[in-house]
Amino acid sequence: MHIREYQNWLEEWDKARTWDRVLLGHTLLHALEELGEVSKLVQMLEGYRKLNPPDEDAVRDLLALELSDLQVMIFKIAYQCGIDMEDAMRRGQEKADARFPDPSSGPAEREEYWARFRRRVDEIDSPTQSDNLERP
Repeated sequence: MHIREYQNWLEEWDKARTWDRVLLGHTLLHALEELGEVSKLVQMLEGYRKLNPPDEDAVRDLLALELSDLQVMIFKIAYQCGIDMEDAMRRGQEKADARFPDPSSGPAEREEYWARFRRRVDEIDSPTQSDNLERP
């Protein structure tokens, strides 16, 4: 299936249920709700939250479904605004290629990212002067 075919299918599917007649802002709220679900599952996979269910593959399956739900809302926002997502995604590819034309710069940029991350974690973990003060 092509992107445009999916977007057309979704719009027709919504129209058959009259779900195309909702405010754009409400569609955005639903997208944010789905993004929250995605966030929770990613946090589980990264170890920030306990796996629930306790099987990582089951969490990945749930993540796939939530990503699909989020995609539905993004494509719905697009059709509500008259945006062809296939064209938009093609333009996004062109933008990315123009912004980062040299793939060989990726490893150095990734190392810079991890260095910034490690510094930030060290700042958080380092005791501050106020932590060392005696309390009355």
